[in-house]
Amino acid sequence: MRGIAKATLISIIVTVALFVFTSFIYFFPWYTTLIVETFNLSQIVAGDNYLKDSYYHDTLSRLQDKPIFKEYPDQIRITIRREDGKTYEYAADDETIYETSVDQDKPYQQRGHTIEVRIDAVYPLRVKI
Repeated sequence: MRGIAKATLISIIVTVALFVFTSFIYFFPWYTTLIVETFNLSQIVAGDNYLKDSYYHDTLSRLQDKPIFKEYPDQIRITIRREDGKTYEYAADDETIYETSVDQDKPYQQRGHTIEVRIDAVYPLRVKI
């Protein structure tokens, strides 16, 4: 009886260990990609003070082309949130308009506020039990 209990316990532990290892294999590149893309986009937004339409679509298409995001490409969201609660997907339709504009006409999002760049995506691994 003791042997059956040990075998069952070992089977459960090995199954859980394999599941955790498999989840980690999928989770690590997915999460790392989100971190890198968010960092790169935040540096661009911090320099320009707003998210240009071209950067928005470039980042979105880059994420949608990656194999780990291809399962749910329509559920990737890129948002810019100001500390006063206003949320923007992107601020400028055509950034070439603002290249020669005065600073007051540009769609700056910071202007004394802290902004948060956020990329949300759906984790692709699903387990049916």
